[in-house]
Amino acid sequence: MSATVLVVDDKEMMRDSVGSTLSRAGFEVIAASDGVAALDTIAKRRPDAVVTDLKMPNMTGLELLERVQQIDDELPIVLMTAFGTIETAVEAMRRGAFDYITKPFEGDELIIAVKRAIKHAGLVRENAILRSGGGAAAPAGPTLHGLDRIIGASPAMRKVKEQVRAVAQSQGTVLITGQSGTGKEVIARAIHEVSGRVSGPMLAVNCAALSESLLESELFGHERGSFTGADKLRKGRFELANGGTLLLDEVSEVSPQIQAKLLRVLQERAFERVGSSVTIGVDVRVVATSNRDLPKAAADGEFRQDLFFRLNVLPIHLPPLAERAEDVPALVEHFARLIAAREGTSPVAFDPGAIELLQGYAWPGNVRELANICERAVVLSAGVSGGRSPVVHRQLLEPWLLSAARSPGVLKARPLHPRPESPAPAAASEVEAKWQPGDRTLADLERETIVQTLERFNGHRAKTAKALGIGVRTLGLKLKKWKEQKLVSANL
Repeated sequence: MSATVLVVDDKEMMRDSVGSTLSRAGFEVIAASDGVAALDTIAKRRPDAVVTDLKMPNMTGLELLERVQQIDDELPIVLMTAFGTIETAVEAMRRGAFDYITKPFEGDELIIAVKRAIKHAGLVRENAILRSGGGAAAPAGPTLHGLDRIIGASPAMRKVKEQVRAVAQSQGTVLITGQSGTGKEVIARAIHEVSGRVSGPMLAVNCAALSESLLESELFGHERGSFTGADKLRKGRFELANGGTLLLDEVSEVSPQIQAKLLRVLQERAFERVGSSVTIGVDVRVVATSNRDLPKAAADGEFRQDLFFRLNVLPIHLPPLAERAEDVPALVEHFARLIAAREGTSPVAFDPGAIELLQGYAWPGNVRELANICERAVVLSAGVSGGRSPVVHRQLLEPWLLSAARSPGVLKARPLHPRPESPAPAAASEVEAKWQPGDRTLADLERETIVQTLERFNGHRAKTAKALGIGVRTLGLKLKKWKEQKLVSANL
């Protein structure tokens, strides 16, 4: 089924033009002539995204944004604005709008913005599944709390649980490291819920998703009139998290200017809002995450060493899923239960052959990728079985995993235990003898994947970084290094 987009504009010609562009791109379009009509439409039929003009009579786009968020704060909104009201559009993004486009705009620009908005909303729902406990994503499932959030009994995860239990009672800053998709946010929430701060708030900021100016305002807040569009006082996350925990997700992507401000608030437990000289004291426990090698980044001058030392007081490292294959059955059962509850279907079982296949896969996307596979399997199996208790067989999963394994930079699936008829693994000397200088290394595959993705998005770094699941700054540093080594084109 195609995604549905609600177009809101008081000018009929503009509504028709935007609607036609989106319809040609395969979207189902519904239209409203003003904010009131838009709210009535949303109440009757929830769209997948909203595209609205900013300046409209009776109810502005900003007012519509606030009303929509009261109904569904996950419904993405894209604003259409004239050049002279960009500051207002930026303020709308601070209040929760997904994106804005400036008139006049090309049809492709509109289509890309809408696709990104819908994809983002899907990722938000996906992350709700990943957060153990499910929340609204799994109303019929049990709510997991504290250490119960951490699924897995492998030696590596038992160690992580012990670390969580130990650091939770401390007031020190925690740095959680690990590859993307390993569940760093789950660990952060478990720390908060086991700590003495559980009665206080826990807030999170994705440092890689915001520009420097937006991130500064998001963290520290701003005074009314401190910049164009700042029409009222706004409290930042540090202030709102007072007495609780603040998660700085992907802290490695923070700019040097914000790094300096973070260092100060960690040292002095005080800060000033943007545009204010009044110092505000806070009692906040900071948990930071990173998928980069922060010690190396600090040694190379890409990240402040003094800030790294302040963040790395209590380190916890999450191993990739490929290194703890024994946790896969428990994770599969957990995700299958959550997704079945969300979809309102019968429980789904994975047969031994399917579990063996999943345990043998390399999981380059880690737990996040496993959650995606489980969701696809649960939904498709339930659909095939007509609502009865279905069983997921190996044959259903194999095409998906083998297809992923053929993608550049992704390790191929491998059996967890070699079958008896399989030949013995080659000795190290034999492998070395077969290796040729022209063979590609893992670094080569990473570079090729990034270059191919850049070309796919016509050199757009933000879109490339989002597709790859890395920060824009990380992408820029990699390209800079490769250009200096003359491994990629200087035009990238």
